[in-house]
Amino acid sequence: MQRKILLILCVVLVAGGGYLLFGKKSHEPSGEPAQVMVEVVVPALNATTKLGERLFNDNCASCHGANAAGQQGVAPPLVHKIYEPSHHADGAFYLAVKQGVRAHHWPFGDMPPVEGLTQKDVERIVAFVRLVQTANGIQ
Repeated sequence: MQRKILLILCVVLVAGGGYLLFGKKSHEPSGEPAQVMVEVVVPALNATTKLGERLFNDNCASCHGANAAGQQGVAPPLVHKIYEPSHHADGAFYLAVKQGVRAHHWPFGDMPPVEGLTQKDVERIVAFVRLVQTANGIQ
């Protein structure tokens, strides 16, 4: 059951990233930045989550927005009940990065795999995202 949930999360994450990577060009001509989808409070970060934040910003924020708040018309927010651990376990993030995700929760298209991240990198990104989720009521 957890594997299925993890696979679903990965699919969602990959779908959002893929859309951003391949579909973002259609948003650029307007010259307007994509709108943030949710308001996010960022708690105090420790060394691990600070590194996770930096890795997220370098590899995920271009699609999923600053602080995982999503971007309207680009990619979904990861600070959303759909991505709570009971629905999308941590393993879903690992699979999404490694294999990509087919679109299923959001209308952003498929997310492609994210190249160049180690398992430890993804672990740190997940720690950051989970901390931000918790600070925003996502349990």
